Parts: sequence; structure tokens; C-alpha cells
Amino acid sequence: MSPGSRTTRKPARLLVLLAALGLAQAAQAREPVPALQAAQISDRLSIEAARLVASVVSRGDTHGLPFLVVDKVEAKVFAFDAQGRLLGSSAALVGVAQGDVSPEGIGDRRLADIPPADRITPAGRFEAALGRNLAAKDILWIDYDAALSLHRVATGVASERRLQRLATPTTLDNRISYGCINVPAAFYDGVVLPLFRPANGLVYILPEMPATTAIDIAMVQKPGAGG
Repeated sequence: MSPGSRTTRKPARLLVLLAALGLAQAAQAREPVPALQAAQISDRLSIEAARLVASVVSRGDTHGLPFLVVDKVEAKVFAFDAQGRLLGSSAALVGVAQGDVSPEGIGDRRLADIPPADRITPAGRFEAALGRNLAAKDILWIDYDAALSLHRVATGVASERRLQRLATPTTLDNRISYGCINVPAAFYDGVVLPLFRPANGLVYILPEMPATTAIDIAMVQKPGAGG
């Protein structure tokens, strides 16, 4: 968990992402995903992720910054430059629990105090920056106040077999973290660091619940982004 006071994350981040998905789906109904890397990404991104990328780039939502797309359902992370060119992708480990909104105040809890049901990787649009955690390890902060980050796969608990989980072809065993996104060290060092070192960027985490349900939850809760 990160030090210092925490602030409550507004539901707007999830609503903005859902709105972007809605716009992308509407465009998809009229025409296919733009030629923008379509041949390059069609066999690697899910339909939802491809639609999001098309919407993000066509609307200039990143304002000239690089970005990542995290697909929790497929347990994958995709890295793009500011022009929407796919630079790399990787398997990922995400939160144990399904859901798109984290319990309030989760960023203030110790890991030992977070039960499995609260270990959620939240959906939304986040401004991300490189930094360090309490152990002085470099990570990509997705939401500092909520202790949500993307980092090299954690291997401290051997029984969790995180490296093995990343290597299996199935996504059924990729839900193991407290909410943070774990990726192979080679992907973090070779793609994420060079992409975010010159400047900050954005991270889009796709929702895994039906949009209407996610919106309802976002409207009635005051989420703090997962731990």
C-alpha cells in the first residue's frame, strides 16, 4: 500500500470509459474498426478492446500520450504509442475477485486486511506515471491514492505460482492478485518502462460486468480503486 492520505476516487473514471465504449460500439455498428492498425490487432485484441482503441485514437482522448489497455476477461495488457500503434502485448495477472468498482477506502488497508472478495481490479480511465512503492521498487502507478499499480510479477509467495500462471494458455488461473496488474518482467522492462519513462500516459481497464450493472454500481458507490 502506498503511504500518505487517500482520496476517494470518483465514479467518473468508470463512466468515462463506459461512455467511450458506447461511442465505439455505435461506430462499430455503422462501419468496421478503422484501418488504424486493424490488420495488426484484429487477431490479438478482443472485440471490446479493439473498439475501445479505435474510439480512443479517433477522438484524441490520450492528448498525445502513450496508453495501455487492460483486458481483465482475456487477462492481457496491450501497449500503444500516442498514435495508436501497437507496441507490444502480454499476459497479465489481475485481481482475484470479479467486479469493476473497488470497495471504498481499500487504498488505506494493509494487504492482510483485504479479503478475497475485495481484491478487485477496477475498470476505468486512469492517468498513470512511473514511481516507486514502499519497497522502493519501480512500478507504474495507475491510481496512487488507491495503491493500484502495474508492475513486474510478484514472486514472493511461492505457493501462488504467479510465473506459472502467466505461462499457461488458459485465463482461468490469472486471477490471483490483490487488485494490481502483474506482468512479466521482460514486458515491463522492455515495453512499459520505455513507453512511460519520457512522459506520463493513460491506462484503460476494460469492465468485465455488463455495462448497465457497472454504471449502477458506479452511481451508488464511492469507489477507491483496488489494492
